[in-house]
Amino acid sequence: MRSSNQSSVSEFLLLGLSTQPRQQQLLFLLFLTMYLATVLGNLLILLAISVDARLHTPMYFFLGNLSFVDICFTSTTIPKMLTNHLLGTQTISFAGCLSQMYFLFMFVDMDNFLLAVMAYDRYVAICHPLHYSVKMTPQLCALLVAGSWIVANVNVLMHTLLIAQLSFCGDNVIPHFFCDATPLLKLSCSDTSLNEILILTEGALIMITPFVCILVSYIHISRAVVRVPSTQGRWKAFSTCSSHLAVVSLFYGTIIAVYFNPLSSHSSEKDTASAVLYTVVTPMLNPFIYSLRNRDLKRALGKVVGRKRLSVG
Repeated sequence: MRSSNQSSVSEFLLLGLSTQPRQQQLLFLLFLTMYLATVLGNLLILLAISVDARLHTPMYFFLGNLSFVDICFTSTTIPKMLTNHLLGTQTISFAGCLSQMYFLFMFVDMDNFLLAVMAYDRYVAICHPLHYSVKMTPQLCALLVAGSWIVANVNVLMHTLLIAQLSFCGDNVIPHFFCDATPLLKLSCSDTSLNEILILTEGALIMITPFVCILVSYIHISRAVVRVPSTQGRWKAFSTCSSHLAVVSLFYGTIIAVYFNPLSSHSSEKDTASAVLYTVVTPMLNPFIYSLRNRDLKRALGKVVGRKRLSVG
């Protein structure tokens, strides 16, 4: 049985992405640009969906939730890293570290669940178009999103509380740009076997189950699409699916590479590179991949931008 937390560490040092001053300046500008692009792109999507009544459908309801989660997701790590750079500090408090990890993993789980929900929505729309309005009711959509929030919070709370019970006796240097579970477990002087087992079992179940649902949905979608007589119609559907699956592969591939391997096999360089992909790059690309190729959303975004220009003029 574990003893209560006897940690002598009150704060951690986040080393960031580089120790070279010139590289730090370039990375600061790069990450600031990517963060602003992520926030602006997802905010425009939320605004377009909210003001255009034709986009008040289940698909865009889930897309709006994904945009909101992506803004929160990237905001848990990048602002802290940029602030540390401006202030010339690397510290984060013990409570701040656990809070950052909690919210990061919660939004990771939400991205995970929403990707699965969106795949199911497309499955119903393509494979059962005549029953779409009956199956995808507003009540079901709200229930799917609310249930995702509840499961994500309960799952992450359990992992965070377990890490909070660990002892950190000496080394407090995290070779990362945010507080992540893997480097924290490496720093602990307690037995972390329970944490590792839960990450590889319960954590894997939480991540892999939606992934399997996505694959099953797209298998059925592919079977339905190949029966479409129009070559143009088949190409359009497959093109949309390939874009979605590309982001799914990027998201799940980096998550699995970082978290679902034995602790001894991890390297800070590999983990940091993978973390940049799923915490920064993927949320930035989502507005383009899921939305800007959509004709209806393009039209709505054009109206929003047009209104802004008129109001400024």
